[in-house]
Amino acid sequence: MSSATNSDRAWVVVLGASAGGVESLRQVVESLPKDFPAPIFAVLHIPPYQESRLPQILARCGPLPTCHPEDGTKISAGHIYVAPPDHHMLIEGDSISVKRGPKENRHRPSIDALFRSAAYTFGSRAIGVVLSGALDDGTSGLWTIKRLGGIAIVQQPNDARFESMPLSALEQVKVDHTVGADRIGPLITELVQNNTPEIMKADQILLKRVKMELKVAAEANAFQKGILDFGELTPFTCPECHGALVRLMEQKMTRYRCHTGHGYSDSALLEAVMESTGELLWQVMRAFEEAAMVVEHMGKHAAEIGDTKRAEMLKAKSKELEQRSKPIHEAVLHHESLSGDNVATHE
Repeated sequence: MSSATNSDRAWVVVLGASAGGVESLRQVVESLPKDFPAPIFAVLHIPPYQESRLPQILARCGPLPTCHPEDGTKISAGHIYVAPPDHHMLIEGDSISVKRGPKENRHRPSIDALFRSAAYTFGSRAIGVVLSGALDDGTSGLWTIKRLGGIAIVQQPNDARFESMPLSALEQVKVDHTVGADRIGPLITELVQNNTPEIMKADQILLKRVKMELKVAAEANAFQKGILDFGELTPFTCPECHGALVRLMEQKMTRYRCHTGHGYSDSALLEAVMESTGELLWQVMRAFEEAAMVVEHMGKHAAEIGDTKRAEMLKAKSKELEQRSKPIHEAVLHHESLSGDNVATHE
């Protein structure tokens, strides 16, 4: 993977959206001219089992051809490329890499992975746009674009159906423009047609880490890629694969990667840990109730064959197991789903 950071090649625009993002993407695309002089890449979080019709939706909104690219597709200006479901979409030189690498922030495709690839390949000619969505996917990638000289744009939070992603980006990144979705199309058109990027010396340490993370997104196996060289080993384990997590710092932001490659912001990690805890509680409750039913069945059988003493003992043990399962049942019913979006609202 080669970097064209700070080269004189054409611009690239990368868009990231999640919940409520279809309408935001439509508003951006419908205001673009048919001679838009740069390629556009878009990631929208959708379930991996759901067919994506986003290319058809966006193609009807504006004049630019739109598609799900295949691995190895050559990049063309004036085209919109939409990440296929359950695949990361990465910019690699003058072509597109479409891979099923490890999930990041519990998503595949990942907005952060696409944004990092744009920053790594295009440097100061990368424009990143964070649109409506929950949690904070896109913040780290937008920070990378900005750190490598690119331009950061965020949808006005009160203009987004879900404001968490825009708010996170605004809190963590020195954003260049904050506008409504209907103004983003004209803004990026003006930038790519009339703006001369500032050439800056690239952060070589950051470039090395971004290169490694892009390889992880494409191929997995972060341990062999050298993830331990870029962060501090933590006592936490990956909710996805239970591998050790390394902490990566990006100024005020904290991120984590496991040795197999799964990536998390602190908010996404909290959400994943709480979800895993909830699943474990359900398993414990099921085990208690199953044990009580087995003991009850044994008691009924003992009664049927006339072993009254044993039947009474088993009946008492079944009642005891039921009582012991009640605190677990209460814990399941009152288990909270926490993330960076809602942790501050829980007492």
